[in-house]
Amino acid sequence: MFNRTILAVALTGATAAQAQTDLPFTLDWRFEGPAAPYFAAIDNGNFAALDLNVTVAAGDGSLDAIPKVATGAFPVGMADINSLIKFLDQNPGAPVIGAMMIYDKPPFAIIGRRSLGIDTPKSLEGRVLGAPPPDGAWAQFPIFAAENDLDMSAITVEPVGFPTREPMLAEGNVAAITGFSFTSYLNTARLGVPEDDLVTLLMADYGVELYGNVIIVNTEYAEANPEVISNFLQGVAEGWAAAIADPEAVIPLLMSRNPAADAELELRRLELSIEDNVATDWVMENGFGIIDDARMATSLEQIATTYEFVNAADASLYFTDAYLPEGGFSLAE
Repeated sequence: MFNRTILAVALTGATAAQAQTDLPFTLDWRFEGPAAPYFAAIDNGNFAALDLNVTVAAGDGSLDAIPKVATGAFPVGMADINSLIKFLDQNPGAPVIGAMMIYDKPPFAIIGRRSLGIDTPKSLEGRVLGAPPPDGAWAQFPIFAAENDLDMSAITVEPVGFPTREPMLAEGNVAAITGFSFTSYLNTARLGVPEDDLVTLLMADYGVELYGNVIIVNTEYAEANPEVISNFLQGVAEGWAAAIADPEAVIPLLMSRNPAADAELELRRLELSIEDNVATDWVMENGFGIIDDARMATSLEQIATTYEFVNAADASLYFTDAYLPEGGFSLAE
């Protein structure tokens, strides 16, 4: 009897393990502070409770995940929705769509140095701006420039790689760089630039009314596996809720994947992303993951000021709430 009981328990456990769906997820960027909520959802058992075995891959910029998900290499990923909009306009019918807004307020920013003359958008004129071509912030720079009446011919744009972006700013080879506010600011400060010499021009504070990064899904996979996608988004929300409730508690989960990281730095990075981009007043009042239709319409109009749509802009092609609960998620644990 004793041995049969053990066998029954073992078989039950094996069945539960087999029931889990493997779901690879590609981030927009590396394993830094804002990635901690996804590891929290793994290590705290949120995904497992939803019958998911989620694995997380690092990304290489906000545009990086779009083709990975569109080709089916990953069923889910995270990317800049504005770049997704342009991708779908140029590749109509591609099987990828936004399904859960993460950055209600985008972290697109210009990080400059006061000692090199940067203090306002206009101060970029006559100076060198370092910009990685695949950078999500650089992709939105034309809108920022138009909203602030910048003379692009007066700005020298230096294409730089992600690894050299902040070092070039720290060394004074460029006066400013494009990047995510919580990434480039802290990375440059870590290289020894005094924080009182750093200026963050958050594009959202200078007329750019766009949304930021979004969970994207392969539509063919999602249509065949709607419950998997809904469960995944629920797990993501639970991971973010845990991070918001206790940011310090989730950083060790990140550090276990990236032991070379600076825990204190990544905690600050996570806290900045929560405060400025995720837990905005609108999200806390209206729900996490959803979008405001009127604001999305305004975003599309703004994109059209610097980008000529090949096809008629249609928000329903770029974002769906079909896999979200009505009213989105609550970020309270």
